[in-house]
Amino acid sequence: MGQRKRIAIIGAGMGGLSAAAILARHGDVTVFERAGRPGGKIRQVMAGGQAIDSGPTVFTMDWALDRVFGDAGARLSDHMSLERQDILARHYWADGLALDLHADEALSAKAIADVFGAEDGKNYRAFCAKTKAVFETLKAPFLESEKPSFFGLMTQCSPLALLGTAPFSTLWSELSRTFRAPHLRQLFGRYATYCGASPFQAPATLMLVAHVEKTGVWAVKGGMQAVPDALERVARANGACFEYGVHVSEIAITDGAVRGVRIGAASTPACPGARGPVRPFDMVVMNGDVAALSSGEMGDEAASHIQRPRGAVRSQSAMTWSMLAEPSGAPLSYHTVLFSEDYPSEFESVFGASAVPGQPTVYVCAPDRAGGRAPQGPERLFCLINAPPNGDTCAYSEEMIQQCRQTMIDQASRCGVTLNPVPGTETVTTPETFARMFPSTGGGLYGMASHGWQASFQRPGVKSGVSGLYLAGGSAHPGPGVPMAALSGRAAATALIRDYGLTVSASTGPSPLAAISGGISTR
Repeated sequence: MGQRKRIAIIGAGMGGLSAAAILARHGDVTVFERAGRPGGKIRQVMAGGQAIDSGPTVFTMDWALDRVFGDAGARLSDHMSLERQDILARHYWADGLALDLHADEALSAKAIADVFGAEDGKNYRAFCAKTKAVFETLKAPFLESEKPSFFGLMTQCSPLALLGTAPFSTLWSELSRTFRAPHLRQLFGRYATYCGASPFQAPATLMLVAHVEKTGVWAVKGGMQAVPDALERVARANGACFEYGVHVSEIAITDGAVRGVRIGAASTPACPGARGPVRPFDMVVMNGDVAALSSGEMGDEAASHIQRPRGAVRSQSAMTWSMLAEPSGAPLSYHTVLFSEDYPSEFESVFGASAVPGQPTVYVCAPDRAGGRAPQGPERLFCLINAPPNGDTCAYSEEMIQQCRQTMIDQASRCGVTLNPVPGTETVTTPETFARMFPSTGGGLYGMASHGWQASFQRPGVKSGVSGLYLAGGSAHPGPGVPMAALSGRAAATALIRDYGLTVSASTGPSPLAAISGGISTR
């Protein structure tokens, strides 16, 4: 038996953690993370002594995590407790209309018919059938692939099924053909923002998000931080070692192959045998924005092998507020969306004028209301508005921040919700903050924006142009979001294992469990 391979994972986001949990059964894995905890963009902010999810807040596609845990020789249900939500999201508009979207398709169709008329109720049913077909067409050949191409999809899908995904249409144009009510176009168009894009430029294939949410939106016991924490536990149990507070300044490459990593920040090595600023490794999984590679953050040699796609546009950023509050007026749900009156101008501000919208859509996550609960007294709220990815060129002054805050509060009020923040409990995060947290992004949170039909195929695959260097995370294929990043980490691990013929070490326990369909402890 040959010597076990040494594998470095740069970044403990969902992609890196997924890869680490799987690869630790096949080699000696060390995970380097700049922050002091796992999770990447998943994070919690303290407000009034309480932890508030202040990154991704929507948990879907439980099957994707099932697969990762299974490949790591574990069961998702043994490490996390999930509560399925009957109401996917609550929506308010300034004209007084309101709509709950339910996990039950029939309930949603009735609600839509009651608010917007019988015809759009029927249109919703047809839309559900179409989004299911789009998802089923693209799930295996696109979402679970290492690097898809349009011509590759043509060989794996029937021409009729592929045309059914409306590959050359924008999401907005497809929704305009589907629904009479502009409110519904706005509601389902918002799914483009899940990957940091404008619904007016994003491909219509993103309508599959509607099917993904309808098949399950979950609340995670302990908050979203419980997801990376569980993956870290599994990775450690399989033998992975973690070093936090460590900055990797360079991926050492010689003759087109990975040789190791250079540590830029002084640290006390936490892993056995770790010595000196240059650590030798046989392979590296990069779980960071691909822009950090192409801009030289990981060294000039790595940058020479990773080219930014021509015409690529940064995805949007955000302004967020984590707070305790006593909201009044229209009741909140776990996920609530308060829509702008002028959707086109909102995205023109973000992607055209590079400015925070003057009248933004406001997303509010109220985790204490999961499962339909109604908290008494101050509750935790996370509020978000879209913002441009200009955190590396724009200094967000206190005056700008307060103006944006008032804009957010006013928009919520126009939609019938008075937030009533508890003084002294608010923490704001700006694009400038995100730019510092995630170098070379300008605060763009989703890699490059999925604009145009080719964007999905321009996203880097899991294999780079360097032997031994693999990519994972939301800026790589299949894209941003907790389950998608996990799938990227799984795909990177699968490719690495295959490319180097790695086998499961006898010391890491039994062979991987088969993928579990819906292996969740709480339904």
